[in-house]
Amino acid sequence: MSQLDQLLAEVTACRICRDHPLGEPLPHEPRPVMQVSSTARLLIAGQAPGTRVHASGKPFTDPSGDRLRQWLGISPDIFYDETRIAILPMGFCFPGLDSRGADLPPRRECAAHWRQRLLQHLAAVELVLVIGQYAQHWHLGKLRRPTLTQTVRNWREAFETLDPPVMALPHPSWRNNAWIRKNPWFEAEVIPAVQREVKRLVM
Repeated sequence: MSQLDQLLAEVTACRICRDHPLGEPLPHEPRPVMQVSSTARLLIAGQAPGTRVHASGKPFTDPSGDRLRQWLGISPDIFYDETRIAILPMGFCFPGLDSRGADLPPRRECAAHWRQRLLQHLAAVELVLVIGQYAQHWHLGKLRRPTLTQTVRNWREAFETLDPPVMALPHPSWRNNAWIRKNPWFEAEVIPAVQREVKRLVM
């Protein structure tokens, strides 16, 4: 068993958010969801699984995933090919819902305990797509802008200065439909750039 396989086995068995939580414990049985390979050239850094992904045990098996694959310009077969694409959310388990029915933030235990250890095995990654504020904060650091709009609109700065390059995207959730309509430059300018890079890396 490789070091990465051993680490992934440890992550799959992780119960830290339930047994040793930072705050309230996870209210259900943990089910870590990710897709990782040492050969992946593209890394998708998201938030945390939602209810459908928690049920399926497979990343982005929901309408958000359909939109994300459309943005990337790739089929599900390519998207779920772990040898080409790694999917590493900030929180590996569904965090639960708040009183309004929205997903809670990613569990803080995950990134602190596992993220850097896993990233060390992703040396082949040539592009990181960061989805949502938590992933953007982790991967962009000081290059993250005060607002999502500013962060996404200034994608060239992180793409040209970070190693590996990073591109920020809004979350593909329906909750961002209004943002997408209000910012037509995103689909006119950013999406074509994303698709060019994705095609170069995984096709």
